[in-house]
Amino acid sequence: MAGNDRDSDVTNIVGAVTIRHATVDDAETIAKVRIDSWRATYRGMIPDAYLDGMKVEDSTRLWTRVLGAASDAACTFVAEIDGELVGFAAGITLAERKLDFDAELTALYILPSAQRAGIGRRLLTQVAATLAAAGAPNMLVWVLAQNRKARDFCERQGAQLLAEQTFRWDELDLIETAYGWRNIGTIGGSIGKITTVS
Repeated sequence: MAGNDRDSDVTNIVGAVTIRHATVDDAETIAKVRIDSWRATYRGMIPDAYLDGMKVEDSTRLWTRVLGAASDAACTFVAEIDGELVGFAAGITLAERKLDFDAELTALYILPSAQRAGIGRRLLTQVAATLAAAGAPNMLVWVLAQNRKARDFCERQGAQLLAEQTFRWDELDLIETAYGWRNIGTIGGSIGKITTVS
């Protein structure tokens, strides 16, 4: 998870922001947002060679599979400003509970130019509401332990620190921290000026 979302609008975003369900046609743009977000956020946490070697084609294939799999257990939403995709979030209900949680926020990425405008909070709220409607009473998220901005975001949104562990990602040894919302209904708040489209 990347980003530096704040509750107040402090960026120069102009235009209406729309939150909608992602489609397979969004896979390439989602891949680009993910890679741009990783490169902007994870410098100094993940080796430059890994970040610079990330390929849009590889990520597009992954997201095409994710978005093409029809499932009530997963959801992906995108945020657009005047038709331009600037962020996305994804979540799943878990077949097997993790840390006594039933759902997981698996991705939340906002382009640096669109951060600090409340978009991350609204994407989080939409994912939580969707997973709650699917029967999940709670939700967790894993973030890199060094990613202070993401950790601050989780804490501002009411998540509790749960655990920290080492993990291996593409031959990289990293440390991740888990945060959780024990009551998924407490996540987020008013959608405000953002329009949600089914």
